[in-house]
Amino acid sequence: MSYVDEIYAKVVEQNPGEAEFHQAVKEVLDSLKLVIDANEEKYRKMALLERMVEPERIISFRVPWVDDNGQVQVNKGYRVQFNSAIGPYKGGLRLHPSVNQGILKFLGFEQVFKNSLTGLPIGGGKGGSNFDPKGKSDREVMAFCQSFMTELSKYIGADQDVPAGDIGVGAREIGFLYGQYKRLTGLYEGVLTGKGLNYGGSLVRTQATGYGLVYILDEMLKKNGKELAGKTVVISGSGNVAIYATEKAQQLGAKVVALSDSNGYIYDKDGIKLDVVKEIKEVRRGRIKEYADAVASAVYTEGKGIWNVACDIALPCATQNELNLDDAKALKANGCFAVAEGANMPSTREATDFFLESGMLFMPGKAANAGGVATSALEMSQNSQRLSWTFEEVDAKLKDIMVNIFAKADDAAKRYGVAGNYVAGANIAGFEKVVDAMMAQGIV
Repeated sequence: MSYVDEIYAKVVEQNPGEAEFHQAVKEVLDSLKLVIDANEEKYRKMALLERMVEPERIISFRVPWVDDNGQVQVNKGYRVQFNSAIGPYKGGLRLHPSVNQGILKFLGFEQVFKNSLTGLPIGGGKGGSNFDPKGKSDREVMAFCQSFMTELSKYIGADQDVPAGDIGVGAREIGFLYGQYKRLTGLYEGVLTGKGLNYGGSLVRTQATGYGLVYILDEMLKKNGKELAGKTVVISGSGNVAIYATEKAQQLGAKVVALSDSNGYIYDKDGIKLDVVKEIKEVRRGRIKEYADAVASAVYTEGKGIWNVACDIALPCATQNELNLDDAKALKANGCFAVAEGANMPSTREATDFFLESGMLFMPGKAANAGGVATSALEMSQNSQRLSWTFEEVDAKLKDIMVNIFAKADDAAKRYGVAGNYVAGANIAGFEKVVDAMMAQGIV
């Protein structure tokens, strides 16, 4: 049995029931087999893969809080500090009923490679809770966030671990979390990113993941003799990533015709009217079906099925494993030639393999959605320097980072004889930087 196969078998055995983590590890290790087989003796001796797939630290804690009826509620809180070889742990906090330790391990593991690809000095981590902010009052969200941060504050810091937002954690939640951290520690530091602009936040951070996704998509298309302008795009989700991917795609001349949420999806043959979506999702915190009530050309469909909408380009921006093999086949059959992932691992392994085998252009999430964490790291830089850069400055840096990520993935794929396979390229390019740092720092 090869070293790669041994490690994957150990991961499955030692982490039972954590399907998403198993999936993420297998995808990465399969991509890295070419590199690892060439250095197997050295890596075995240093137990490199054993250390790479095991988080440096997992913190688990209870989060008690009082709801508006005076009833005490208790949620589970986590922080997975996965790898700090190239910098302080960096990764979002997710508030969603589906959150558990296995999902956060998968996200933290992916974050290690994603953060490495940005070229910035940040390690990988992830955290969150099974608390659901939907339907909660501002006071209830504040009560939860303050309790959550009371415990989390013991393990984070500007040079130790810098969380950010993720699903369920937007400007409101970051504000409550930051206020409690400052109250507990007396420190005004860049311990969280995604902060408000009037207390250390960065311009472009809100737009960063969506904009970055479209920047790397545009670069992938150009390098393969295609262009974004004039193309029809389907985007899943209607949160932060989907909204700003839509905005940037429209700015570059594409026509976005569909968006979704957990209940269903809208199709607008005339192209999505983003001002309506922003009003529904960012102001009213409503459901995407309300778009069809406001726009005559739109049709709302309950349930799944967005990947059956004909398009040239698909951008899955909702959640993990939302796009399966049947969806991938439907996209191909309907003329889709390019897919770039705005969410973390939104395509199943079978769907990913189909994209690659059928010759479609495919950019995996660890490369395609790295714009958010890259801009978070730029926010950290501004905090350290006590500076605020202009929108144009940050946007230009973001675009450069995304273009460079494509170049790294493209180069690594070519160097190992799998040109055009950006899954392998992204994994190899991310791995190379982390492994060099781990080897240099000894057995830690």
